[in-house]
Amino acid sequence: MDARTDPSLHASELTWRGLLLGAGIIAIFMAANVYMGLKTGMTFSSSIPAAMISMGLLRLFGNTNILENNIVQTQASAAGTLCNVILVLPGLVLIGHWQGFPFWQTTAVCLLGGLLGVAYSIPLRRAMVADGKLPYPEGKAAAEVLHAGEAGDGGRGLRDLLGASAVAGTIALATSGLKLLAEGIHATASAGPAIFRLGTGFSLALVGVGYLVGIGACLALLAGVAIAWGIAVPLLTAFGEGHGATPAEIAEAVWLEQVRLIGAGIIAVGGVWTVGTLASPILASIRSALDTARAARSGQALRDLPRQDRDLPITWVAAAAAGLALPLAGLIAWFAAGTGLGRLYSVLIVTASLFIVSFEFLMAAACGYLAGLLGSSSSPISGIGILTTIVVAILLPVLIGRAAGPEGGRFVIGMALLVASVIVTIASIANDNLQDLKTGQLVGATPWRQQIALIVGVSIGALVIAPLLSLLYQAYGFVGSMPREGMQASAALPAPQAALITQIASGIVHGQLPWTMVLIGMGLGAVFVGIEAWLRRRNLSFPALTVGIGMYLPLNVEMTIAVGGVISWLSTRSLQHQARARAQTVETVVEPVHRRGILLASGFLVGESFVGVLLAAADTITGRNSSLAVAGPDFAAFATWLGAITFVTALVLFYLLVSRAPTPAISTRG
Repeated sequence: MDARTDPSLHASELTWRGLLLGAGIIAIFMAANVYMGLKTGMTFSSSIPAAMISMGLLRLFGNTNILENNIVQTQASAAGTLCNVILVLPGLVLIGHWQGFPFWQTTAVCLLGGLLGVAYSIPLRRAMVADGKLPYPEGKAAAEVLHAGEAGDGGRGLRDLLGASAVAGTIALATSGLKLLAEGIHATASAGPAIFRLGTGFSLALVGVGYLVGIGACLALLAGVAIAWGIAVPLLTAFGEGHGATPAEIAEAVWLEQVRLIGAGIIAVGGVWTVGTLASPILASIRSALDTARAARSGQALRDLPRQDRDLPITWVAAAAAGLALPLAGLIAWFAAGTGLGRLYSVLIVTASLFIVSFEFLMAAACGYLAGLLGSSSSPISGIGILTTIVVAILLPVLIGRAAGPEGGRFVIGMALLVASVIVTIASIANDNLQDLKTGQLVGATPWRQQIALIVGVSIGALVIAPLLSLLYQAYGFVGSMPREGMQASAALPAPQAALITQIASGIVHGQLPWTMVLIGMGLGAVFVGIEAWLRRRNLSFPALTVGIGMYLPLNVEMTIAVGGVISWLSTRSLQHQARARAQTVETVVEPVHRRGILLASGFLVGESFVGVLLAAADTITGRNSSLAVAGPDFAAFATWLGAITFVTALVLFYLLVSRAPTPAISTRG
């Protein structure tokens, strides 16, 4: 449809009330995400719950529409992604370089990284979103949420969505809040000195992610799981690696300290390969954006472009990215001031700035691809932080030598963490923006308006995150770094990802990193890249990057996602069989049920996300962990079996709902 005659062109989209609502949601969800991230090392996407809140509140005005709701969720999504800076930045406090979180430096890291992330995602949109080849599961889920709110099907879609949300939310409350159900089940077995471990989580939200991404990506994840827990951990424990009081603790330590580094090596090689395969479409996307800019300068009206294909002008984007390099250099100069580097001071500023601007475009492209394949929540953002930290910690001593004086080791670690924090922020926002743009594509939104909304969201979030970090640090402290004497050590926040990345940086600087693991991972990465290329020629998908993620992400996360992928595959096969048995086309049977499955899977994400927000708020208000728990450690064994029964029951019901052909499709054979 021509943009000039498209009736949705005149619908309210980028409105003041929507921006104000999005700002409020950002503040609330960012508080929850910062707390949960420091506590568990994981953050959650706020796009879907933001869409639900937006639909409910904007309906009070009586004249809202799907495009305005989409803008609110786009803006509010910054709360779930900008918080990823906590995966690295607390390391500066852990090493003693910072005594807290200075407002202006912390804000600058988030703001500059966020704005560069938006800028990098704009030329990637045409290559990764517009062609429709990647599923973008969370983007699709958010679109289904928005469509369900607008649908004229008597509300059936919204009822499915809300029903699944209620079920997932209730289970999440009983699991993470009341502690009546266990969060997962694990079993550890030994064969001589070798230790094996199996297990899964009980998260319906992760099942929903697996259903949305499909079986192909899930098989690659399972390959990584098999290598990590079926080969690497048993071999390393057989040779006496690891430490801990129990076999489970030894296996966990080996995975955490060594096997994850193998996964990081696979991610590094797979990331380079992924970017290489995307080089042609990315360049084509940039050329298309430049052609659009030239057409506008030559007098061709911008309104002649379809509204759904209008980005912010690429010339503006390029100028803004170049302009942001100056305050970025200022941030690095501020951080390095007083280190006595002499003439190397300017060299460090220029080199670090150029490294961030150039290296991160590659990381943004790789993360954008993974967001399209697995979803933003499963994208290895912390893996990007690890790789960046490794590269900077290796190269920086070569650049400055011993010029930084007796505190040079801590300065190198601190600079590596600062650069990694900026790059993680850039990758997170680019990752998230592409997911949001996919949602926009599915609901008929205007890309440049979404890009403006995310810029606003990044700006608000950057101002909020420093006070939140300071508040939580002063209230609880971090494990290994307490702001005051006499504080309760058991209540300290572990900041697990930041602690791991800090450990890696310190290991490199002090010569204690197990490089063998990284090199093994790079070798395996090359093998899997070859397999991926061979399968791609046969129209099969087996991404090498995803194998690395399968080794890097926690076992309970991967296995639960895989369960969702298996359900998706089994339900599709069942529906295809029913279509053949009834002499009907596959599309007429599969598509309606698949759409319902997407709504149910989206509902799982919605329900668990809402409960996560409420539990984080309760813990923050009360000032203690597990503030709603009613069951203690003595209930753990019973909670495990009760959780397993509940989870399996929910899976069976989900499978039955997504594997039966709709009643109208059943015909009588004559």
